[in-house]
Amino acid sequence: MSKVAMITGAAQGIGAEISRHLAKDGFDIAVADLPNQAEKAQSVIKDVEALGQKAVFVTVDVTDQAAVAKAVDEAAAKLGGFDVMVNNAGVAKVDKIEDIKPADLEFSYKINVFGVVYGIQAAAKKFKALNVPGRIISASSIAGLHAFPVWATYSSTKAAVVSLTQAAANELAPAHITVNAYAPGVVGTTGMWDEIDRKMSEINGKPLGQNKADYVGTIPLGRTVEPNDIANMVSFLAGPQADFITGQTYAVDGGGLL
Repeated sequence: MSKVAMITGAAQGIGAEISRHLAKDGFDIAVADLPNQAEKAQSVIKDVEALGQKAVFVTVDVTDQAAVAKAVDEAAAKLGGFDVMVNNAGVAKVDKIEDIKPADLEFSYKINVFGVVYGIQAAAKKFKALNVPGRIISASSIAGLHAFPVWATYSSTKAAVVSLTQAAANELAPAHITVNAYAPGVVGTTGMWDEIDRKMSEINGKPLGQNKADYVGTIPLGRTVEPNDIANMVSFLAGPQADFITGQTYAVDGGGLL
């Protein structure tokens, strides 16, 4: 019998790649995202089904505690179980610390922090109700392990995920629920770098594109992160080889923090 995984922010990008990887591992997938992502989600569902697994689209706003709990209930009901929760949804806001806007601060914390808390809560309750030794895996970032200029908001939210992961791992261990996180470096195929590069250019005067090139030059393995790299880590943390691992945050950055 297949196990069931729910991935938030799964209609595109990293979340979609995680969905495909876990489907290859034999999981049925709840593709969870905002209602306006339904069309993109259908493409992910087709990919999962092509791998021989079941998939459903579950609408969720991760900033709404009740909505997250409802989405978990729906995923478990439609797919016949619940084994893995991946709190992948996130947002990146970059700005000089003097210029951080209250609205951006609130928006970032609601998605990156509150959303992870709500995901942990809903998953833990469902695992306990089903008597399942579940896995909770959340998105942090290397910026949560070492803060960067103009990333104060983003860095602080992702540092919070590290602490939440440790606290939840301690609390949920008696129920045999593990809680871990992945911390990507800058993903080369997302638009996040465009905004970072623009802000850094304003600060240090370097031409557009130069800050990204400089950053890539500091990575020992010589490239930015790809969604596949992150999905490989999530696949490991969701699998049997990670049975005795909890409370950890793993950098996936090509050695960028060394």
